[in-house]
Amino acid sequence: MDKKELAAEVQRLKKEKNAVILAHNYQIGEVQDVADYVGDSFGLAQKAAESDAEVIIFCGVHFMAESAKILAPEKKVILPVKEAGCPLADMAEVEEVRAKKKEHPEAAVVAYVNTSAAVKAEIDVCCTSSNAVQVVESLPQEEILFLPDKNLGHYISQKTDKKIIIWEGYCVTHHRVAPEELDKVRENHPGAPIAVHPECPPEIVQGADYVGGTSGILKFSRETAAQTVIIGTEMGMLHRLQKENPEKTFFLLSPRLICVNMKKTTLEKVLLSLQELAPEIEVEEEIARRAKQSLERMLAIK
Repeated sequence: MDKKELAAEVQRLKKEKNAVILAHNYQIGEVQDVADYVGDSFGLAQKAAESDAEVIIFCGVHFMAESAKILAPEKKVILPVKEAGCPLADMAEVEEVRAKKKEHPEAAVVAYVNTSAAVKAEIDVCCTSSNAVQVVESLPQEEILFLPDKNLGHYISQKTDKKIIIWEGYCVTHHRVAPEELDKVRENHPGAPIAVHPECPPEIVQGADYVGGTSGILKFSRETAAQTVIIGTEMGMLHRLQKENPEKTFFLLSPRLICVNMKKTTLEKVLLSLQELAPEIEVEEEIARRAKQSLERMLAIK
């Protein structure tokens, strides 16, 4: 089948299986185009919980599908590519987290949603890139153990008076951006605002015009009067940005902003996952219960 036929068959099977297709902003364009919802990881997990569908086809990486399963335990959650993982999430393992908690018994433990369900079960509260500062500020503790992204942790530390104990993890994709690339785009596109993700290194964040998660970057790009915008996050964002803002031009801050794991999901894999309703994501009941508490605590913060 060609791409058009594949997409049509995906839509047909989706209805037949009472499924909903969720795609992260970093997925390839053809996968985004067959999805019912495209968004950031936690927003998609919430969509999974709200949906009337019996089956969730989650086009993203493993920790995202886990979050969907935690929030929608009664649904069948399918990750089209089982080995689509997240190196950042893998940089915080349960035993390491437990050991660090013992080192800092007075600290509240805040984890980015880019963590496994097992780690979410060990912490006090989750956060996203957009609400991280708000979550930290809401806590009564003056000392915060933040994991697993050191760049997001540094960003938070610049926005609060609280003591942030920063984990040494990082997103391999965003961490690749170098200061000389920032200088180069300024030279090539003078006047064009640069919008970056806080997972980028501190010197990149400091040199940007806007810093935010994928939803924030989408909003900024939509509202700015600038006709050219430089994007400092994974390249999959360009597809959605261009689609939603056809009158504007978007350039990637660095050609190295590509997540190999996000690119493992293809239209063919989506179709196969619908045909076989596999690979299915399961989360152990007790882990899911405790992990859900950390997610719900985040949602309760206004």
